[in-house]
Amino acid sequence: MKNIVIVESPTKSKTIENYLGEDFVVLSSKGHITDLATSGKDGLGVDVENGFKPNYIIDPDKKKLVNELKKKCLNNNVFLATDPDREGEAISYHLAKVLELDINKLNRIEFHEVTKRAVLEAFNNPRKIDLDLVASQETRRILDRIIGFKVSKLLNSRIKSKSAGRVQSVALKLVCDLEKEINSFIPTNYYEAEAIFKDFKLDLIAVNGKKKRILDRKILEDLLPRLGAFTLADLVEKPTKRESKPPFTTSTLQQEAATKLGFSATKTMSIAQRLYEGININGSLVGLITYMRTDSTHLSDLFVSECSEFIKKNYGNEYLGKRKEKKQKLAQNAHEAIRPTYVSYIPTTIKNDLTADEYRLYSLIYNRAVSSLMSPATFMSLKATFNNTDSLWQITGQRLLFDGYLAISGKSEDDLNKLLPDFKYDVLYNATEIKIIDNQTKPKSRYTEATLIKDMEEKGIGRPSTYAQTMQTLTKRNYVEIKDKKIYPTEQGLLTSENLDKYFPTIFNVTYTANMEEDLDLIAKGEKNELVELTDFYNKFSQVFAKASSDMVKIEPEKTGEKCPLCGSDLVIRNSKFGKFVACSNYPNCKYVKQDEDSDTKIICPNCHEGHLVKKIASSGRNKGKAFYACSNYPKCKTIYNDKPTTEFCPNCNAIMLEREDGSTYCSNHCDEEKDSYQAVICPVCKKGHLVKKIATRGFNKGKAFYACDNFPKCKNIYNYEPLNKVCPICGSILLNKDGKEICSNKNCQNSDKD
Repeated sequence: MKNIVIVESPTKSKTIENYLGEDFVVLSSKGHITDLATSGKDGLGVDVENGFKPNYIIDPDKKKLVNELKKKCLNNNVFLATDPDREGEAISYHLAKVLELDINKLNRIEFHEVTKRAVLEAFNNPRKIDLDLVASQETRRILDRIIGFKVSKLLNSRIKSKSAGRVQSVALKLVCDLEKEINSFIPTNYYEAEAIFKDFKLDLIAVNGKKKRILDRKILEDLLPRLGAFTLADLVEKPTKRESKPPFTTSTLQQEAATKLGFSATKTMSIAQRLYEGININGSLVGLITYMRTDSTHLSDLFVSECSEFIKKNYGNEYLGKRKEKKQKLAQNAHEAIRPTYVSYIPTTIKNDLTADEYRLYSLIYNRAVSSLMSPATFMSLKATFNNTDSLWQITGQRLLFDGYLAISGKSEDDLNKLLPDFKYDVLYNATEIKIIDNQTKPKSRYTEATLIKDMEEKGIGRPSTYAQTMQTLTKRNYVEIKDKKIYPTEQGLLTSENLDKYFPTIFNVTYTANMEEDLDLIAKGEKNELVELTDFYNKFSQVFAKASSDMVKIEPEKTGEKCPLCGSDLVIRNSKFGKFVACSNYPNCKYVKQDEDSDTKIICPNCHEGHLVKKIASSGRNKGKAFYACSNYPKCKTIYNDKPTTEFCPNCNAIMLEREDGSTYCSNHCDEEKDSYQAVICPVCKKGHLVKKIATRGFNKGKAFYACDNFPKCKNIYNYEPLNKVCPICGSILLNKDGKEICSNKNCQNSDKD
């Protein structure tokens, strides 16, 4: 009988298998294996009238995987080691159901860092699947399905919006409400003054004993001519302390990575996932950080102990501070903050094992966690106040006395010394210039990803696992666009939010959404009942939805006054993520789209000789948003170019010439390019692409060369050794060059590498 361990991630499975040894086989579910069906009333996959009974089906893409898991788990000891959150608990539950495991057995393994000591400790303390956590996740999933399916369909049929969601729609409301506030803002003029001296300047802080904003410029215009020399009225030196910040939660990590590194929330979480699951350090896979979806600032006693010794050894006893944990109303303190798994893995010592972005994010996490346990920085705060004719003027400064946690977190501009001159009470100071500064009040700044996530967290909207996905969805649905890192609502976003405000005011609002999150937390603790909460929600929602269905007005697309050349129907203006376009109103029966005159190059397609080459924008895939050129006769002709076609032809092969962004041209057939020997080899799998050399950027083989088909992702053929333009005399497969030795690429051939 074998010991089978199931985790979510294939990368994590390799790391854990190294820790557990030969007695264990670690498999991956690759996330959820089941989902709610899209059958039944309204396609919800939930029997609302029968106690909200969910109808789970195996994901069609996972059927083969599930069958393999069933075979390998049959008659073996199975342990479920999915992620330590509600989603992970639900995945374990559904795996247990599908694999027919005993729900009451101690087979659930939970760890918050992928390290040998944490994994082995977790196996010494197995537990049952927590059905309260499963109930909480299931409640959230059912709520999201009901709201998402029913409201999304309504919005799509009436105003052509693509979706609504329990969290995304409230996040959109925050963006739209702020935009309305900014647009309605009326600025107010106010005035300040400053006195400039040779080596310092003073700011006006009070006139006639009043320390308030000056709204009348005439007050300053009357004051300035009466001013004489400045005299020192007060000089205060006061020691102040600046405490380090607590270690990162998911939200604060995303905010800091956006501010300091310029990372999107999605990018931050993707890199953090890799750091958590395992990085190849000196030939071994090591999980470098703890679980990255958490709302807790708690640090384990073991880490605190090890880190304290590290601080004393490397910086001195005076640098050791106290543990800082921010008490949050809904934080799950059984979880930990995001921290390094080993304080000994100093970022600079493993820099060569990480990509540039991995190194930057790991450094941020490492420095924040270690500095949180260090002593505060101490400053001498300096403030000098001057008198001059019914007015007070001031200058502030500081002097760093002890760097404390700044020794590892680094000093910002705010931490630098700002020394004041040696002011004397009995000296007259004459300004070289005194000027009035005209100011205007400004509206609130638009959200960035970081500030929106911060606001969502503070208002209780969503949870750590939802922030990045919410940002992605709002952009993908064309509800917001990001310009210079600022979030702007689109016309469609404003229209969507306006209709949800009008017809669903009690559902899509901050308070209701935050209360719903609290209810989910209470279900997870076993303090509230899933059925009671779903029933209560649906009774309210169904009434609001029924009224919205009857009252919401359908907005017809604007007609252009032209007729469709294919079917004679009206042409209308439609919206897409990439802007407005003109198309037939008879869609989907007629799929005519009017080509923008600027997009037509007027160049005849060199392959079909019928269509024109027109400019298009990729709407999906890895080139999403990028321009390419294709034949207007698609799908009959599938000619496509990534660079701009020209009217010139190659002098060697007569193929059309293409123009790069820098203005240089090249043959579309690449006949003028020299190819390395391995590039000249046609891929034996797809028969279309060439085999090209690449360098692995992450994983166990990071930094090593491999050879892949340049027709990826359509063809995923790959070799670890250099392909040769030769075939095996035994089986006819392509030969590879391994350290000067020719071997067959077919592993079943006797001419293959047997080492």
